[in-house]
Amino acid sequence: MENKKKLARNKYETNDDMINLIDNLNRDDDVKYNRRAFLKTAVGASVTLGLATLPFSIKAMMNTAGEDNKRIAITKLSKIPKGQSLNFNYPTDEDPAILVHTKDGKLVAYNNKCTHLQCPVFYEKEQDVLLCPCHKGYFDVKSGHPLAGPPQRELPMIELEIVDDTIYAVGRKIRHG
Repeated sequence: MENKKKLARNKYETNDDMINLIDNLNRDDDVKYNRRAFLKTAVGASVTLGLATLPFSIKAMMNTAGEDNKRIAITKLSKIPKGQSLNFNYPTDEDPAILVHTKDGKLVAYNNKCTHLQCPVFYEKEQDVLLCPCHKGYFDVKSGHPLAGPPQRELPMIELEIVDDTIYAVGRKIRHG
């Protein structure tokens, strides 16, 4: 009789389902699906994903350190008049860039991909800005900083050098701020 009493210690002599709600609880499920177990799983998954992407981050940092030291001839200074632009590739053949000879006579070059969704940018001579036609993003031609539209980051700047009327791309600066 005592054994029967132990098994039914939380049961009441009634057929009302609301009184016997604890019948569906199982101690093993309670321990398995608690808050602590969920947090352990979430932290473990986050650490695992972070460690899985670490080799790719290191490889990207190692690749960008050596790629910008190339010196490539773009064009002759006499072939690009004030208020004109020229597209070229730098630092590799797959990286489009734009060289602009501003109305003020200043030479600037940037990567030719909008920092919003990688659309090409074009030089607008009348407004003296770089325009991304995909979402109407505008960049300052003198600094590469966004002026309007969805882009939030400035265009990566390509450093230039002029030697004997030849314009060279000599490096790239990825700036933030």
